[in-house]
Amino acid sequence: MAKIILYNNDTNRMETYYRGEQEAMPYVTNRTLTVREFRGSSNSQTLWTEKRAMQSWNSQRYIFGRPIPVGFAFKRPWEGGHGSQSHD
Repeated sequence: MAKIILYNNDTNRMETYYRGEQEAMPYVTNRTLTVREFRGSSNSQTLWTEKRAMQSWNSQRYIFGRPIPVGFAFKRPWEGGHGSQSHD
């Protein structure tokens, strides 16, 4: 079970969700991004994002028309994954 901390820019408030690995991320339509996919290979039990990022995911996924591989975009710098690339 992951703890998801999400900033809702519409209400200017932080929201907290608890979701299983196979459940959809908050504000994602049609289960196009599960918690497991969002987490990637990170070991963290606390994930964070914002509502606008999830809404952007929805629109890009719709335009792309098929699953989008997430990879390790959400890893913390100390968890590796980008080699010698910048983590900023």
